[in-house]
Amino acid sequence: MDSVRSPEWPVAPLGGVSSNSAAARYGSPVGGGQAVPPAPPVAPPPPYRPPAAAGAAPRTGPGGRPPIPVKILIAGGFGVGKTTTVGAISEIAPLTTEALMTSAGLGVDDPGVRSAKTTTTVAMDFGCVTIDRSLKLYLFGTPGQARFGFMWEDLARGALGALVVVDSARLDECYPAVDFFERAGLPFVVGVNAFHGRLAHDLEAIRWALAIGDHVPLVRFDARDRLSVRDALLVVLDRALDRATRERGT
Repeated sequence: MDSVRSPEWPVAPLGGVSSNSAAARYGSPVGGGQAVPPAPPVAPPPPYRPPAAAGAAPRTGPGGRPPIPVKILIAGGFGVGKTTTVGAISEIAPLTTEALMTSAGLGVDDPGVRSAKTTTTVAMDFGCVTIDRSLKLYLFGTPGQARFGFMWEDLARGALGALVVVDSARLDECYPAVDFFERAGLPFVVGVNAFHGRLAHDLEAIRWALAIGDHVPLVRFDARDRLSVRDALLVVLDRALDRATRERGT
């Protein structure tokens, strides 16, 4: 019977070893034939390492340790400037989940008469900023609509503090946020966003309307200005540090 050979196998030379034989594959002699030495092993490729930026010093803490991550929430009602706050301070392109507002939201999502808002956050915002070589803030902006309130518990998990953004012309929009953090026992700071550089009420009147105690810092800031947002976040950090110090002493 004639033998059958696959067309892609090369013909073995006379007296040689078939290229599909065990000797050719594994280098061991078969039936007295001469063994073919195995191919030298190929070294695996080195692990990938992203190239370091030219002239950039690594951002590490004392002793070469990476900066400590701190989670901060940017919370508040609908259309008060949370997304703008995260975008103004973040050192990376912020992650946003903005969707266009449609006629289906009329009577439900009301950004106020002064707002030209056409989009709304439907999940969360995310950004980060390095304070120094030992501390890095990770900012999570909460959705403002009541129908997304179920996400607040998950976003608040692991947070050390919160900045509650307030529109002085629509104080009723921030009551749920203030109540949430008071019940959660999470340190928070109320930041009154100065839309167009103006406030509808002075800070003392706002404190009275929100019924927050003197232990809750109340600051005025501009969500569009990086330095103004930085100062507000530093107050949040100071509040969280003060609480941690007091809890450690008890």
